Amino acid sequence: MPININTIKTQLPKCPGIMGKSEFINTAVLVSLVLKAGELHFLFEERSSSIRQGGEICFPGGFYQKDIDNSFEQTAIRETTEELGINASKIEILGPMDTLLAPIGVTIDPFVGVLHIDDISQLNINNHEVARVFLLPVSYFQKHAPETYQVKPMAHPVDSTPDGKTKVLLPFEKLGLPKRYHHPWGGVPMNIYVYHTPEAMIWGLTAKIVYYFLLLYENQKKCSDSLITK
Repeated sequence: MPININTIKTQLPKCPGIMGKSEFINTAVLVSLVLKAGELHFLFEERSSSIRQGGEICFPGGFYQKDIDNSFEQTAIRETTEELGINASKIEILGPMDTLLAPIGVTIDPFVGVLHIDDISQLNINNHEVARVFLLPVSYFQKHAPETYQVKPMAHPVDSTPDGKTKVLLPFEKLGLPKRYHHPWGGVPMNIYVYHTPEAMIWGLTAKIVYYFLLLYENQKKCSDSLITK
């Protein structure tokens, strides 16, 4: 099919996403809310010590599996049911947040959802993946701003193999690239947020999701005084 103005117009996405998303590792999480004593709480997990990143704090979630997941929302629900032992019928999805693109080559699609439970004791957590779960009021994070640090992700054209040999990832000399690309480049500062809470330190991608969740509320306050109106 020849490229012309009309075909371009019909092929452009109606809802722009992330270009090249399929080249990344795609994940989804559920920003889990529990209503307790009339107040909204975040539900967090502490990852089991037997899995990758053990001991760190996160929301329920995991890898998108194209063979079984019809959408990233389904990924978030499936992973939550597997990790928390909760029936999907008790999960009410309120909607998606923006996709988070991490410099480690991962995309995270957060979905905000309410867990219709009276107490976390009603959960049957998967101890292989989850060491414990805990609740913290959303208001705690509104009252306690995070500490902010910065790191500088870099693009490395050369790597080292386990036996110490040099592995060229980008053949800069063969391609005739400018000298600046013969060494690591980039280094645009990226914010790292850290929340100190009574339960645990929450940082990294989970803290960033919390931070931007609260920004949604702060922006909305100009038009409405409530986070969730039903």
